[in-house]
Amino acid sequence: MHYPGAASTAFIDNLGKIEAQLDGVVDHGSDDDLFIASYLQGHFAVIARQQEMSKDASIRTLDEAVTASLNAAFDNYELEPDDQKKVFGLWQQLLASI
Repeated sequence: MHYPGAASTAFIDNLGKIEAQLDGVVDHGSDDDLFIASYLQGHFAVIARQQEMSKDASIRTLDEAVTASLNAAFDNYELEPDDQKKVFGLWQQLLASI
């Protein structure tokens, strides 16, 4: 069901694809992969829910919001630089796959 003011069905379908891929890493990845995917999943989950409520949501706005959230966290030294690169790399890989 699509609600007025909410994101398009196509956008929500893409969110589902990203979630499924993150879940796949959690289910089948190495310990390092699991850590990186779990970290990204936390940021993605919060932002995806916010985006779902916006009729103007797009992959571009999702990418901008996730990137801003990650940058803010990394500015607070939440992860080591090598792990930051891995998180951004996984995010770019997920975006490229949809």
